[in-house]
Amino acid sequence: MARRPGDLTGDSAQPRAARRRGGAEPAPADSRASLLRFPGMHHGAEALPADPARRSDVDAWGRSERARRFARTLGGFYYRDWFRVEWEGLDRIPTTGGALLIANHAGAIPSDAPMIMHGVEVELGRSVYGLADNWFRTIPLVGTAWSRMGGVPAHPDNAHRLLHDEAALALVFPEGTKGPSKLMTERYRLRRFGRGGFVETAMRAGVPVVPIAVVGAEESMPVVYRLPAVAGALKVPYVPITVNHLLMGPVLGSLVYLPSKFRFRVLEPVEFDVPPLLEHYPRGRIMEEAEAIRQRIQEALYEMLAERRSVWFG
Repeated sequence: MARRPGDLTGDSAQPRAARRRGGAEPAPADSRASLLRFPGMHHGAEALPADPARRSDVDAWGRSERARRFARTLGGFYYRDWFRVEWEGLDRIPTTGGALLIANHAGAIPSDAPMIMHGVEVELGRSVYGLADNWFRTIPLVGTAWSRMGGVPAHPDNAHRLLHDEAALALVFPEGTKGPSKLMTERYRLRRFGRGGFVETAMRAGVPVVPIAVVGAEESMPVVYRLPAVAGALKVPYVPITVNHLLMGPVLGSLVYLPSKFRFRVLEPVEFDVPPLLEHYPRGRIMEEAEAIRQRIQEALYEMLAERRSVWFG
């Protein structure tokens, strides 16, 4: 049964290639025309091959347990001591079965994704795969590190395999790059959730969407100015000037986050009363559900900000 694409990362370009059939077979290595590019991915995002035989600790997605151990060590410092992460409603994240975690996205070099992934891993004992724009894989060293830490290109076939076939947890940010590129004057105002592809993906996989409202990431690396001409020349989504750059310079300011207090509020999971694995789902229903989830996260952010006494101490 053919599966239509979803726009998981919030970009708006129309997909062009035909869908391949089936859920778990590897995409043909010699036929890029048979792969559907994710909207907005200009560097050849593609479905990753299904489980090949491997002799290392790197799984079929490129995730390495040795790399995750290192990430837990480094992430533990940021999680416990730097951002001092607090959760509300962590028990709403399923401890078994597939689920699609979604959250608001912020910070020029986002710190929310690794903190959510780290928190779920250490608090619940479940691995989380982060779905993101494929251009991360094109960055030397960063792309490899991202894959080893659990990053996966946000292709709809990859999402389906993780959620439906492997019953895993996947994390996606429906705002896409529009979230972390926001100016600090626009913080905590959610951008449009693309075409609602994350809802379609969850419907087709038969898994719940678990919304997470994130407060604190906006202030960890706030953007004061964007350089669109430089971004265009480098062929990247955005090039920011941040408060961190102004305080610490271009190098250190790109590596060191400000120690804002992080709070994560997990909202009630959203189940969809539709059968999985259908070829088509009503576009109006998809957009309606996506907007309702976006509004729930926005309202939760307003409540959390009203309760917050300090950016640095919560």
